[in-house]
Amino acid sequence: MNNKLGVMQGRLVPKYQGRYQAFPIGMWQDEFKVAKGCGLDLIEFILDFNDAEENPLLKLGGVGEIAKISKVTNVSVKTICADYFMEAPLHSTNNKVAEKSFKILERLLKTAKKLKITDIVIPCVDQSSLETKEAVDRFVEQITKIIPRIEKQDINLSLETDLPPKPFVELLDRLNSKNITVNYDIGNSAALGFDSDEELEAYGDRITDIHIKDRVLGGGPVVLGGGYADFLRFFKRLQKINYKGPFIMQAYRDDEGVEIFKQQLAWIKPYLESRM
Repeated sequence: MNNKLGVMQGRLVPKYQGRYQAFPIGMWQDEFKVAKGCGLDLIEFILDFNDAEENPLLKLGGVGEIAKISKVTNVSVKTICADYFMEAPLHSTNNKVAEKSFKILERLLKTAKKLKITDIVIPCVDQSSLETKEAVDRFVEQITKIIPRIEKQDINLSLETDLPPKPFVELLDRLNSKNITVNYDIGNSAALGFDSDEELEAYGDRITDIHIKDRVLGGGPVVLGGGYADFLRFFKRLQKINYKGPFIMQAYRDDEGVEIFKQQLAWIKPYLESRM
């Protein structure tokens, strides 16, 4: 497989504070060793809103710690999922929140440069959904300010949205930068009832990060193959696109994480290997 295979941070350790997806303070170092044992190339780091300053992405000395453990385990960090912006959207109507979030993004870009990060995923879903024209306008205004910097740094802001294909393309066209790209989440798109062929036709060439997940239509996550995602159809269509980015396992998790992850990794591997 030419593409790198990784895992969303926290999926290989017990739930942190009982939360489904969170930066696992005090456990994140252990996850690199587990990832290595699973034959993974990458961990997609999470920047949480909770305890953000305790995250090595922002904490003094944290970058060195990440680099050291990556070197020892040969498991890299090349992408960041900035869940922080789900709780404190860059396009918040609260100016103080929006300003602080923009400063967090600037700090994250500094860290990204040191770690040679390729993509920062910006989630625009749930609390940070771009569900109104005003929200889209505010988002465009904020992101436009950072475009010269990301282009100079050559790092992608990979947008994950719940927009249908046409409005999503319109948003990408408004931002008009090769470094504003798409994070495609297989499960989230399925849960929204979107057509993966239509999505890939619309913006497949702009996808730089793919999350592997399954969900029921209009509902939550389930084990791979148990939901509404048509993996065969998706991967068949993906063959027509020269996708070079990583595949990040963000599949269903239980309280412990590792065993159910291994089961799902075995399930998805034939699809991934078809891309060799």
